[in-house]
Amino acid sequence: MIQAKMHDGNRIEIDVAGEGPSLLLPVNTQKIEGAQAEEMMKWGVDPALGRSFVDGLRDSYRVIAFDYEGHVFKHAKPDTLTPANIAADFIAIANTAEADTFAYYGYSWLALSGMQLAIRTNRLSGLIMGGYPPIDGPYEAMLAVTQATYDMSLTPKTTSNVKTAEPWGGSPDDVDWSQVEVTMNAEQTRQFVTLYESLRTFDDRAAQSLIACPKLCFAGTADKIAYSPKWGGVLVDIISPLIDRRHELEAYGWDVAVLEGLDHTQAMQASNVLPILRPWLDRNVSV
Repeated sequence: MIQAKMHDGNRIEIDVAGEGPSLLLPVNTQKIEGAQAEEMMKWGVDPALGRSFVDGLRDSYRVIAFDYEGHVFKHAKPDTLTPANIAADFIAIANTAEADTFAYYGYSWLALSGMQLAIRTNRLSGLIMGGYPPIDGPYEAMLAVTQATYDMSLTPKTTSNVKTAEPWGGSPDDVDWSQVEVTMNAEQTRQFVTLYESLRTFDDRAAQSLIACPKLCFAGTADKIAYSPKWGGVLVDIISPLIDRRHELEAYGWDVAVLEGLDHTQAMQASNVLPILRPWLDRNVSV
């Protein structure tokens, strides 16, 4: 593996696989095993998610994989995780991997990070945003959720307020989110407050004219979460802009895909994404 230097001086490992047009892919390529893998599968998450993406693309694309989410949890950036710095980090990764032009696929906050990259460089050959809408993004709602998460991470945990986890074998729909405890530390949670605070005045419609490359967005039809007051009391609605504003998105040049019946977690799994992603890349990203 090779390493790239990030904006705060820490380094991130990069796994390059395959040949063809370059694709930046912010995923963890290491398969998770043991008890953690079993818990992930209960939630419908593939313990080898990143590897599944790489294996599904490497025959025709030069996949540049890097675990950016894992990196920011390991090396928290409480005051510097801004859109400009994230974009600079992605450019540094592309430079280290010697990719002059490249496509980018990201999901959720890594999708909005991809749009921030796209408006700051002309090197993108394609942009794919999963699980976050290119217009009418829920920036204020996500700021409220991340602020609540940060506030809870500041509360000292004691034996009196830590609940013993009960065995669970159902689905995410059965979880009482008001009882979920924050396990991240203050620096880890603060960095996402910094990110969404930086995006408070971001005009995602005005940004559309700055994205010149082919672009695809997708989300599941069940991707909508109403958070309790503990988590900010907001609705994070990912899917509605793709359905209600589809014609507007298409007028801006977006290809739009809607995954019927899938929630935020289900719509990020490689088995559901690759059947959309791979054909779109084949049509739109040239050598």
